Amino acid sequence: MDSMLNKVLRVGQLYDFYNALLTEKQRDCLNMHYLQDLSLAEIAAEFNVSRQAVHDILRRAEQTLEEYEQKLGLAARYRQERKLLVEVVDSLQQLPYSVKKIPELNQAIIMLNSLLEDTREV
Repeated sequence: MDSMLNKVLRVGQLYDFYNALLTEKQRDCLNMHYLQDLSLAEIAAEFNVSRQAVHDILRRAEQTLEEYEQKLGLAARYRQERKLLVEVVDSLQQLPYSVKKIPELNQAIIMLNSLLEDTREV
């Protein structure tokens, strides 16, 4: 169960970064299967193809997403930058109150927190 959840999260993360590079059918199948939670049979009926055809499309699309990530590394970079951003905010929060009340620094902390809120964990 845990590995399936990890796979769903991984595919969703890669889909967020690279879906525009997939074919329309690959995008549709991934969306229907992982985001709408449709079964292979339901997707097959929608496209009037076999379950095996849907399985093959999904497998190729997942493989393609992984290949894009290996070459471009956008998802890994995003996670790394987000982690660093959290560390910076945490470090700034540790500063003494007298330093944090400097308007420019306080504004910087607010902006950094805003970036963290605007970006979801992928």
